[in-house]
Amino acid sequence: MSEKDIVKYYNKFCEDKRLLSRHGQVEFAVTMHYIKKHLKSKGPLKILDVGAGTGRYSFALSDLGHEVTAVELVKYNLGILKSKGEKINAYQGDARNLKRFENDSFNVVLLFGPMYHLLSHDDKLKALREAKRIVKKDGLIFISYLMNEYAVLVHGFRDNCILDEINAGRLSAGFEVVAKEPDLYSYVRIEDIDKLTFDAGLERVEIVSQDGATDYMRDVINSMSKEVFDLYIKYQISVSGRQELLGASSHVLDILKK
Repeated sequence: MSEKDIVKYYNKFCEDKRLLSRHGQVEFAVTMHYIKKHLKSKGPLKILDVGAGTGRYSFALSDLGHEVTAVELVKYNLGILKSKGEKINAYQGDARNLKRFENDSFNVVLLFGPMYHLLSHDDKLKALREAKRIVKKDGLIFISYLMNEYAVLVHGFRDNCILDEINAGRLSAGFEVVAKEPDLYSYVRIEDIDKLTFDAGLERVEIVSQDGATDYMRDVINSMSKEVFDLYIKYQISVSGRQELLGASSHVLDILKK
């Protein structure tokens, strides 16, 4: 999908509402668990949040004492982010071209939105290489991906669109989602993530499931008592590193170092 179409989509889509929903809270809680885990015992860091949306992670990390800079493509989201306070230096920008920032200038780079919308391997690789360029030696890059099997099971079979997607050439004989213009989202498998990591010359620290089966069972999640929901989040954190669950999760978090 073109930059214009992405902007049009997010002008109508409430990112804050998604992240504050119960399924969004699970994704956020698991992700923050791993960010805190890997930044533990380190002093205040310089963090760049690329594709920051309305600033959910930017402000959470700023509240932990880090110096956070945000980059967001969509002016509407950027306006909301800036309206929340002046603690975050925020700019409009594209993950594939971060020339505003010098080499080796950040301890941590987050890529939590761009990989959802960059359709080709080459464009994703450009974003990864830019993140690699601006992160310091031994710095960390946290990347979120949307997973192929989630798309097939939910948007294909559950929503009864599977035959339409096959006929339109958006699903291969091996049930691999084929993203092409003007699609909004790009879905990957673990081998696609592995190839990107290898091609970018980055080293994996850890790869985990951000939300597991959460998005498949939204109604169940929404009906839970607070006590049970809190327990569910603890469960997701406890199993997030289990490799057999990665491919079926809706989101996967890849943690890399330079």
